[in-house]
Amino acid sequence: MNKYISPLILFLLAACRGDEPTVPPEYKPLPGEITADSLPSGMYVLNEGNMGSNKSTIDFADFRNGVYIRNLYPERNPSVIKELGDVGNDIQIYGSRLYAVINCSHKVEVMDACTCKRIGQVDIPNCRYIRFLQGNAYVSSYVGPVAIDPNAQLGAVFRVDTASLQVTGTVTVSYQPDEMEITDEYIYVANSGGYRGGSGKTEYDNTVSVVEINSMKQVRKIPVGINLHRIRRDSYGKLWVSSRGNYKNIPSRLFVLDRKNPNSREMVVTDSLDIPCSNMCIRGDSLYFYSAEWNEQKGKNTVSYGIINVKTKQLVTSHFITDGTEKDIAVPYGIQVNPVNGDIYVTDAKNYVSSGTLHCYDRNGKLKWSEQTGDIPAHMCFLN
Repeated sequence: MNKYISPLILFLLAACRGDEPTVPPEYKPLPGEITADSLPSGMYVLNEGNMGSNKSTIDFADFRNGVYIRNLYPERNPSVIKELGDVGNDIQIYGSRLYAVINCSHKVEVMDACTCKRIGQVDIPNCRYIRFLQGNAYVSSYVGPVAIDPNAQLGAVFRVDTASLQVTGTVTVSYQPDEMEITDEYIYVANSGGYRGGSGKTEYDNTVSVVEINSMKQVRKIPVGINLHRIRRDSYGKLWVSSRGNYKNIPSRLFVLDRKNPNSREMVVTDSLDIPCSNMCIRGDSLYFYSAEWNEQKGKNTVSYGIINVKTKQLVTSHFITDGTEKDIAVPYGIQVNPVNGDIYVTDAKNYVSSGTLHCYDRNGKLKWSEQTGDIPAHMCFLN
């Protein structure tokens, strides 16, 4: 049954905010076949919004009802005056809850995964990404203020009890930690050092921190490459880590971490692939990636899309979009792959100040549909 709210109700909900300006949600038909029992049933899209503008929003692609909903949060939470917040940096579902990491609002917003209704928030300074294990959430944090600073302080990972939404532990890692992956009872944290390296006075970080989960202690750091960002685990237990380089003479590339030997849990760098990577998603043996590599000397991005076989570590194709429609993407900014039917989703941030676009391609790389999103669409997660 379609449970969408009528325009009159939407008007009344918006009126509850008094004089606070709000952008009403939009409901648009989603092209493609509607399947009543589709799995996943839908996909959330977190739009970052421009820093300082308090314009982070959540969209929802409803695969079962064939509807795309823009700016869902204020409709479901009319009493939240400032709406979602400033700069959405990650969105994940764990259990029955939806977690959105709102970087410059220094919080993790917690909602019901099915209704998007607010449950609460966890206050974490300059929070970045979130992962889960055994009833706990782990959130990476730059800790210090949002500012380029050669003297920026060390970052941290916060442990949050998902039942009480209370912080129950913290561990200091290295500078400006970004994405994390959990495997073998350890958290692997990709440290960027972005605030320090971005100042031009200090080097970027080049390590992956290894945190023992039970003790919440950093047990070692693995030297990898400078300005690390993304980290993904494949089905063989290897970790794929992206380096953004320095945007000048050191290019972006991919690194592979694997066990030092079959009898050891210690991970070491086993491969360095001369392939630029801005974002990636693994489905089966295929690692889908795109790169929008900025070069200050050239003053432009070099964009590419590809697939790597994680088993062989070989590049399968440098063009997973096969119908030529990649030319319509100005700035690729997010990627996700449907775990069931293999559809590929790529977001376009366009000019960073106006609405973006979500593109859906079939498993053969042909465009199925495109839909307008909020500003700077970046992060996606599936609702099952």
